[in-house]
Amino acid sequence: MTRTAVVLRHDDTIHLGNLEPVLREHGYSIRYVDTLREDVRALDPRDADLWVVLGGEMGVYEADEFPALHAEIEQLEQRLGAARPVFGVCLGAQLMAAALGSRVYRGPTNEIGYRSVEPTEAGAASPLRHISGIPLFQWHSDTFDLPSGVTRLAGSPQYGNEAFGIDNWALAVQFHPEVTAEMHEVWLAASEAEVAAEGFDPGDLRRDRDRYSKGMQSASRAMFSEWLDGLDPRRTP
Repeated sequence: MTRTAVVLRHDDTIHLGNLEPVLREHGYSIRYVDTLREDVRALDPRDADLWVVLGGEMGVYEADEFPALHAEIEQLEQRLGAARPVFGVCLGAQLMAAALGSRVYRGPTNEIGYRSVEPTEAGAASPLRHISGIPLFQWHSDTFDLPSGVTRLAGSPQYGNEAFGIDNWALAVQFHPEVTAEMHEVWLAASEAEVAAEGFDPGDLRRDRDRYSKGMQSASRAMFSEWLDGLDPRRTP
């Protein structure tokens, strides 16, 4: 049975990465929607078997500057309200939190690089169990208040809300499970001066990538695959 995944993308370089083959292995056809160039309001928020909301350089609190974010939040309010499957990454997780009524704001630190993220007790009994003890790639400085009615699934020393879920059909993660070594290099090369200005050594980041990328990709693929397995195939628009 062919299923459809609508992927909301905010930047051509921030794509599905190593999660794309997992979707295809689970029988999904993939439709990218470039939210800054296409009208998100033209989408039926109940349609498609799955929505994946990817990251971006902007913040949810910059929605007046990037009006597409307002449209995404409105669409996500409807989709989440209808209990239709959604997976959000970084900005995508923040947009989900906003759609559920929570505040999104600047966090205490700018995190760039591979960091420890540990599942909560509930997370350890979920697909997040695969990331336990695995350094995960981060590139963010925003956070959000945990929405009511969700389950907190993971946290880190600097950011308590690294992942949350709703039953088996919605999952939001602050870290970047999709990043391949190639994506990491593209992002780093494009922002090397900015990264250095933030106090990070690009050489150290590349060495950490060589050390941790393969293991992270394996763990994230396992996490995403198990989550997809848990979606109810009888759930219809």
